[in-house]
Amino acid sequence: MHQFVELSESQLRELVNAQATWRAFAQARREARQVKGSMTWKQVGSGTYLIRASSKGAQTSLGRKSEDTQAIYDGFQLRKGPAEARMKALKSRLEEQRKLNRLYRVGRVPNVVVRALAALDDAGMADQFMVIGTHAIYAYEAAAGVLVDSSAMATRDLDLLFDARKRLAFAATLHKSGARSLIGVFKKADPTFRVMREQLQTAVNDDGFEIDIIRRKATPDDPHPMKMSDDEDDFWAVQIADGDKLITGRKFDQLVVAANGEMASMHTLHPLDFVRLKRQLAALPGRDPQKAPKDRLQAQVVQQLWDQYLHRLAPR
Repeated sequence: MHQFVELSESQLRELVNAQATWRAFAQARREARQVKGSMTWKQVGSGTYLIRASSKGAQTSLGRKSEDTQAIYDGFQLRKGPAEARMKALKSRLEEQRKLNRLYRVGRVPNVVVRALAALDDAGMADQFMVIGTHAIYAYEAAAGVLVDSSAMATRDLDLLFDARKRLAFAATLHKSGARSLIGVFKKADPTFRVMREQLQTAVNDDGFEIDIIRRKATPDDPHPMKMSDDEDDFWAVQIADGDKLITGRKFDQLVVAANGEMASMHTLHPLDFVRLKRQLAALPGRDPQKAPKDRLQAQVVQQLWDQYLHRLAPR
């Protein structure tokens, strides 16, 4: 039986406040993205056209001036100012909450993990990846309002399962983000990340922390092998068994907080699916004998978290 340390009343209060602030910030960011860039009228020949310009200068015609395009233009202008003001205010509130998180020691997720997840979120591609390794336990303990013994949490790599079904949307989002590559996204979290030449599914930073990009077994509809972009220095996602089952299975979303107070949403497996996965790994005949005991420990810990706390939050 594992003993969990429950967060104090003040820590739980700040965690609730952090979640509310993050939800408001996420909504404000969605609204701000809808009015990003500008709209102008442009005379072309004998007609006047509504032009949508991105923040990077790319221009798209929305059609000739009419009642419909005038309504689009008016609606855009009406929403843009308030959306930008709300976003600015919530960025300020988010920074205040970060300081409170740090003061009350609300979070303990490694800073690099939260920054990597935030970088995916900022690029608009967070819903195309899932955390499936040890770091998922941080989401479960945050949802339960407890701390898990650190012996079950120690790891120096973040496992991200890419949803290969969304590869076209990923490519379009990557282009819009201006990062040009997935490794470029993570470099915004830590400029020292680089893809390992001898292990192309893995990026490592100067502190030795690794990010692994994995995918389901290739289907007839998937490109294989799968490079994440045209950038020669980008990841090549590696296949794993049960990847399709995991990506189409139940999801668990939770705000996680770093040791420095920064926040990000973590998209991961349902706790019971994590337990099943870890038990399967521990039972594999060829499993590394140094990893199997940790697999069993993590399965036990998350099962207990579910039984004591998390079963109230989600259906089986």
